[in-house]
Amino acid sequence: MAALRPAITPTIQGATMPGKRISTASRPLYARRANTPRRTPGRRAAAARLAAVTSGLVALVGSLVLSGPAAQAAPPSPPDAATVRGYLGTLTVKPEGTMDGYSRAKFPHWITQHGECNTREVVLKRDGENVGQDAKCAAVSGTWHSAYDGATWTDAQSLDIDHIVPLAEAWRSGASAWTTAQRQAFANDLTRPQLIAVTDRVNQAKGDKDPAKWMPPLKSYACTYTEMWVTVKHYYGLTVDTAEKDALTGILKGC
Repeated sequence: MAALRPAITPTIQGATMPGKRISTASRPLYARRANTPRRTPGRRAAAARLAAVTSGLVALVGSLVLSGPAAQAAPPSPPDAATVRGYLGTLTVKPEGTMDGYSRAKFPHWITQHGECNTREVVLKRDGENVGQDAKCAAVSGTWHSAYDGATWTDAQSLDIDHIVPLAEAWRSGASAWTTAQRQAFANDLTRPQLIAVTDRVNQAKGDKDPAKWMPPLKSYACTYTEMWVTVKHYYGLTVDTAEKDALTGILKGC
């Protein structure tokens, strides 16, 4: 009679025998997932470097988005006095025109510049310090220094956005012949030194007067204001009357 052989329990790769767990480490190479790449030390180092660079770029971009460019807290600077005196010499001198047909509505202003922000809010943000804005872009906090009178404000409602060359003054100086699109560009110009945040009552005292009839109360701002005025009139091809040019010439001599 043949000797009985002990029963052999077949082992299935990856199966668990009674009382024993087969670890994945004991599996043969072919049992690993076919789509899992094996990384060499060099590839691991390269991947680590790429991750570090990507993380740094993300942090940098995040910082730029959150902080944005530093506020200049002022309108664009006009050219120097010598250049502006040259501009003044090229302006046409003629009597002011009439107010016939004038309306502020013919100078569409405070148009949308981006998102929820109109021209007024953009100027308040630009000319202020630490300006906080709500979801509608309205300035809800910040500090503003009015260049016309030296006053400091923390409430945007105390400020007007002044057109250096007033809309009515522009109308009498040639803008009456412009298209509505040209007048809109003039009334919302953020590139030239045409818009500035100032104390509201000081701006109201200015009205539509030219420098022969009104200048900022803060004498130290006279040169800058005059340079801004002439720069805007020069760019837009507006005229000056005789008294206006005499006043501008006299101020620029001391700049």
